[in-house]
Amino acid sequence: MSAQQFSTFAPSDAKGGQVLSPQNVAVIAIEFQNEFAAANGKLYPAVSGVMASTDMLRKAVEVCERVRAAGGSVIHAPITFKPDASDNPNKGLGILAGCAKDSLFTENTWASEFVESMRPVAGDKIVAGKKGLDAFPNTNLEELLREVGAETVVLMGFLTNCCVESTMRTACEKGFNVITITDGCATTSPEGQKGATEGTFGMFSLPMTAEDFCAKLPAAKAA
Repeated sequence: MSAQQFSTFAPSDAKGGQVLSPQNVAVIAIEFQNEFAAANGKLYPAVSGVMASTDMLRKAVEVCERVRAAGGSVIHAPITFKPDASDNPNKGLGILAGCAKDSLFTENTWASEFVESMRPVAGDKIVAGKKGLDAFPNTNLEELLREVGAETVVLMGFLTNCCVESTMRTACEKGFNVITITDGCATTSPEGQKGATEGTFGMFSLPMTAEDFCAKLPAAKAA
């Protein structure tokens, strides 16, 4: 593989800490799927408490709407598996073992579909190939980010301390300006949510609330 496949920005060009340029902002919305976010999803009982405490679905919708209006991009990163979990990259270990055991996010089922309020709209992009926790490996995410000219990535979704955090770390290593929306993601416990949003997020990104982030965007794209 060429070096370019491993790094988006050279050290001299890394975008971390730069002032937001709305047209170069891309939201990465991670796993806003029925399995997590809808009342009948298998994982909904595990995350619904944190979801309710932060009102994360409503805030995620607002962030996406504001970014689109300002001229930025929204990229959805779902995860899916074959019914026999043969494409699960680590089905004997950790959280991916649970996905295989409990038949989670099975492709072409209601569970793997986007939750209604966060369905892609015209102009949005959808990541293909996400089977693991980090949204970058073995997917077209980096290609999509290049396509839309993204310099700042804004992360939201499930789980706060798993897929969101994994993707955050890689985005930081690749030289993106990384923002994590602390009340736009959810996990299985208040303790896990706090540990990530008030701890590790600040090591690899600029954590902020949806309200604070939206305040940095213009109301609409300039004519």
